[in-house]
Amino acid sequence: MNIDWASVGTVFGVSLLVTVALVGLFALGTVGLAKQGSAVVTSAAYVCFGLCAAAVAYGIFLIVR
Repeated sequence: MNIDWASVGTVFGVSLLVTVALVGLFALGTVGLAKQGSAVVTSAAYVCFGLCAAAVAYGIFLIVR
């Protein structure tokens, strides 16, 4: 059995990058809702949450497909 370590490293790197980006988006959303400054900040927070939900839905789509 041969393991393609370059592919394993690529998968690890992409998963790490996507995880950090998703957690960062969720954190920005929670900070935006906590500030309660203006309608723009609240809208941006909901956009962050929407992007998180879209990323999760896409991940589920890839698993089920």
